[in-house]
Amino acid sequence: MEDVFRLTDDLGPAKVIHIYEPKLKLRAILVVDNVACGPSIGGSRMAPDVSLDECFRLARAMTRKNAAAGLPHGGGKSVIFADPKMPDAQKETLIRAFGRAIGDIKDYIVGPDMGTNETCMAWIKDEIGRSVGLPREMGGIPLDEIGATGFGLAASIDVAQEFCDLKIRGARVAVQGFGAVGMHAARFLAAKGAVLVAASDSKGTVADPNGLDVAALIAAKKDERGVADFGKGKALDRDAIVDIECDIWIPAARPDVLRADNVGRLRTKLVAQGANIPASAEAERALYERGIVNIPDFIANAGGVICAAVEYRGGTETGALQEIDERIRRNTREVLRLSAERKITPRAAADSLAGERIRRAMSFRRWTSPGLPVGA
Repeated sequence: MEDVFRLTDDLGPAKVIHIYEPKLKLRAILVVDNVACGPSIGGSRMAPDVSLDECFRLARAMTRKNAAAGLPHGGGKSVIFADPKMPDAQKETLIRAFGRAIGDIKDYIVGPDMGTNETCMAWIKDEIGRSVGLPREMGGIPLDEIGATGFGLAASIDVAQEFCDLKIRGARVAVQGFGAVGMHAARFLAAKGAVLVAASDSKGTVADPNGLDVAALIAAKKDERGVADFGKGKALDRDAIVDIECDIWIPAARPDVLRADNVGRLRTKLVAQGANIPASAEAERALYERGIVNIPDFIANAGGVICAAVEYRGGTETGALQEIDERIRRNTREVLRLSAERKITPRAAADSLAGERIRRAMSFRRWTSPGLPVGA
């Protein structure tokens, strides 16, 4: 228990639930962090090497993300210890079992994340009647299909032009993690005139200073080819993406890809965080000290959860995209303005913005903090 309690503070978490079903080899963790703004929304991540710490950090990022976006939802996250590339039948059994295990946790609404998708959410909806990021056939807005997070990321970068020596047209872009978020971000930026000069995935990196064909690279990924096998550009190892000289660097994969030991290799003007918690605190401080503008994760990549919230209340795809654009542009501008005016990191500015909204919401609740009555 002490291992869990070391994660607590005045914001949460409200619940930490460990799930274990030995017959199905289901091991999972659910963290409901804070529900002052409303029932929590957060994705379910599947990977063999997830952890309690990762789940908590992701849940806290969702609390801040939902509050910063002005959504009537708190933050939560779940992780499933498994290989997402397992056979489909085995994955369906595991996901359905996970859905049943969280059925009674009414203040957590599950959505897709790394290793899960709209089909997984359909299975959970069938089991417990509660999920977002559903297929169109079930009335959902398939956020990965429309590229909701990448769309919001491009809007955030558009605003960031006001705060750094950068113009999107002609800007060189490198994407670390050319998956559901990264490929759509590249697509939307290319439509604005940016040039993709490098992309990486779990198997390697491909780079071309003259530019890569984004549509062709996306097609190759959909054929389950690694970017290093694209056949055009120069194939490099996976971590070489950090060394690519560019104007916009987008981390869109796992946590902590930028750390104190590698952030000095980065040569860019802007970092737009497409992934959740992709940079350590030390790395973000180093970016700030070098004058590299850094848009924090829960500001830049909120498009997916905004889309999920719109779906949850019965909205439309068009309405979701409009709301993503409006909310992310407003928050990006506010965070970068506060950072410049107060001479603090964008992360500190974003935390301040979200923290004020969360604590004000908590002040309206009977419970002053998760699990504690007034006056306790």
